[in-house]
Amino acid sequence: MNELNERLHHLGCYPEELGKYVLLPGDPKRVELIAQELDNPKFVADKREFMSYTGELCGEKVSVVSTGIGGPSAAIALEELCDASVHTVIRVGTCGAHQPELVPGTLIIPNGAVRSEGTADSYMPKQFPAVPSYSVVKALENAAEKLELTAAVGVVDSKDSYYGQHRPQSMPTRDTLERNMQMWQEAGVLASEMECAAIFVVSAVRKIRCGAVLNLCRNLLREKATGLMDTDFDTHNAIKTAVEALKILIKEDKDKL
Repeated sequence: MNELNERLHHLGCYPEELGKYVLLPGDPKRVELIAQELDNPKFVADKREFMSYTGELCGEKVSVVSTGIGGPSAAIALEELCDASVHTVIRVGTCGAHQPELVPGTLIIPNGAVRSEGTADSYMPKQFPAVPSYSVVKALENAAEKLELTAAVGVVDSKDSYYGQHRPQSMPTRDTLERNMQMWQEAGVLASEMECAAIFVVSAVRKIRCGAVLNLCRNLLREKATGLMDTDFDTHNAIKTAVEALKILIKEDKDKL
């Protein structure tokens, strides 16, 4: 809790400028796009990789804050959001497939994350699972269903090295990287991304609600099998689903009062 009401060190804004519900894209350029889904969106701050807007949804103040790429910057953003007494966050991002049947454009709603990253290790040992809040997962599932969008719920792999996945053969650790990727595929892990594990573990430690919805951009396994490149980098459906899920959560919270 930021008791002195100072500017948040990395986010560059004051706690009162943020809502208690926050959407977390990775890309700062996506923040304004998501903010347009809110009522009366207003620019808050732009510092480093952290862009912030705040608007309203169902009469509640809601913010959009970018996390940048990877666990370290996502954890920094989340820690400072917790200092501002935020209680609910939803990551809105992208991922790549680990299962050949997944079609680009499918929404992935993680119900857990493989901790292939290192940020969460500073919070809890590897035995501690990286899982989102059930209520947020349920809201995201219901939102995707309401919007009639194709979604898959399951485990994702959160990694630190983007090119460790995309260029494993160029790495001295190629055998380990390729063996792990094969292991996750055989275990049914749906997709690979870079922030969920850190967000889920930090949220658990700081006792706030969290979840994520990811647009599946590309499926290299499917391309290899079919010979066709089929990509979908449009995050519009993921954004719509996250916003609809927040509406559900806000209503549920109000009904409890």
